[in-house]
Amino acid sequence: MMGAKILYIEDNADNRLLVRRILMAEDYEILEAEDGATGIALAEKEQPNLILMDMNLPEVNGYDLTRQLRKIPGLQNIPIIAMTANVMHGDREKALEAGCNGYIPKPIDVDALPRQIEQFLKAAGQRSGERDKVA
Repeated sequence: MMGAKILYIEDNADNRLLVRRILMAEDYEILEAEDGATGIALAEKEQPNLILMDMNLPEVNGYDLTRQLRKIPGLQNIPIIAMTANVMHGDREKALEAGCNGYIPKPIDVDALPRQIEQFLKAAGQRSGERDKVA
């Protein structure tokens, strides 16, 4: 799924920079939003193949934002992966209950991240019948 379009919704500029560098090196197209409103607008406009969601966003947290995205026609089947520092007992389950398809704890493992993203994209493609074939 190289070349897949990934939307990263994250308010921390340093985190966005790190993830952008890691995933662009793997030939993914990276879209970035620093808040929920921008994230929703980009998701609707760009129809990404995957959304990485910080759970600790200002104004609207990632749990509520995930629930909102799941209600928008055309976005319901886009995989949303929680990428969060919320790593206490029950946090993974809370993200999945909100509608996330997976969970990546922070701090991220820079070596593992590309493999994790590839696995989520492959799983999503198998579930949706290769929703959008990617070059």
